[in-house]
Amino acid sequence: MEVDIIRVEEREETGIEESELDEMWSYVGKKSNPRWLWHAIDRRSGDVLAYAFGRRKDKVFLQLKKLLEPFGIKRYCTDGWGAYERHLPVKAHEIGKHKTQRIERKHLKLRTRIKRLARKTICFSKTEEMHDLVIGLFINRYEFSLPV
Repeated sequence: MEVDIIRVEEREETGIEESELDEMWSYVGKKSNPRWLWHAIDRRSGDVLAYAFGRRKDKVFLQLKKLLEPFGIKRYCTDGWGAYERHLPVKAHEIGKHKTQRIERKHLKLRTRIKRLARKTICFSKTEEMHDLVIGLFINRYEFSLPV
């Protein structure tokens, strides 16, 4: 599988003031095989900055964090999940649901538009590769405005 990483747009050299980070649950094959979409958005514009797929483990969050480094994010807004507390600097980390409403709304949009993300459905991915490709293509098309 090949992946091209393309910046959403050229950012100012000052970086991004605040970013919302969150993870979203789905499954592959059966509910006992969970798959998580980790992603981050710019709080000001609502643009998706980066995303990663995997388990709900620190290793996957660190992949996302590495993708976010070029953006120069000054403040991270998250829920209270432990991976964020362990790997984000305390001074640049704000915990609370009041600052993650925009990314939660993106979760709702994804669940509404991609049937395999709905919690009670008969439509599901049979392989992790296909799961990641379908969601990745949707994000690239509708968030990054890239032709698919």
